[in-house]
Amino acid sequence: MQKARERKPDWLKISLNTGDGYKEINSMMRGRKLHTVCEEAKCPNIYECWSQRTATFMILGNICTRACRFCAVTSGLPTELDLEEPRHVAQSVKEMGLKHVVITSVARDDLNDHGASMFAATITAVRESNPLTDIEVLIPDLGGEVNRLALVLAAKPDVLNHNLETVSRLSDKVRAKAKYQRSLSVLRLAKELRPEQTTKSGMMVGLGETKEEIIEAMKDLRAAGCDILTIGQYLQPTFKHIGVDRYYEPSEFAELKREGLALGFAHVEAGPLVRSSYHAREQTESAKSAAAGTEAAVLEN
Repeated sequence: MQKARERKPDWLKISLNTGDGYKEINSMMRGRKLHTVCEEAKCPNIYECWSQRTATFMILGNICTRACRFCAVTSGLPTELDLEEPRHVAQSVKEMGLKHVVITSVARDDLNDHGASMFAATITAVRESNPLTDIEVLIPDLGGEVNRLALVLAAKPDVLNHNLETVSRLSDKVRAKAKYQRSLSVLRLAKELRPEQTTKSGMMVGLGETKEEIIEAMKDLRAAGCDILTIGQYLQPTFKHIGVDRYYEPSEFAELKREGLALGFAHVEAGPLVRSSYHAREQTESAKSAAAGTEAAVLEN
């Protein structure tokens, strides 16, 4: 039986808000030929976020060189590389008046640097025209090459995010080409190269993992120095994608949040509709407050 065909629980229902804010963002993205992960990955929060004039920019085109079994982004051989994209993203951030921007990309294994230089250029362009905006980048694994990661970090993003996605046992089944240990290595190297760098990662649940495996993944992330963790319900984009094993209840997400905080994450965002960039600004501010509180406690002692 295909579990993905079962009726979704009430807590996964969303409201379709296509008001002025949504229309403005849609028009802006089309006018500047920009892509958003909100659209490409069929994010359930798009109506809420766009109506509040927030969006996650997706650079390097909209065709991914990988074909992960959970992801709705189109896979294939990319042909697009717009060198004006950093400037267009920066202009859009300014026009939207964003205090926190999230920039992600498709995987570009076809490029020599896997897109690292475009991430760096986009961070720089956004910073130059929006000096008060916090910049978060959600990067692919960049092939695990330290020089590529160093290039991104040299541009000094406020938050460096790389998603672990799932537990170790399911990683090869769910993620194309990506490796569980490689993802942990990206986060670990980020801290080694830039110790002050805030790092973040995200996981999906509902793919057949056990609670013990989730806790083990959390411990692995903490061992890699990860500061912020997001946990959300996996939702099958199409029937061609891997099916949902089960839907977690809100109380289970609350318990996972407690477990994560007990392990030492500065902030854990856990809930049925949580995605990496959902309430990203609030996540970062919470993590900063937690870190400041810890530092003050250490100084007092």
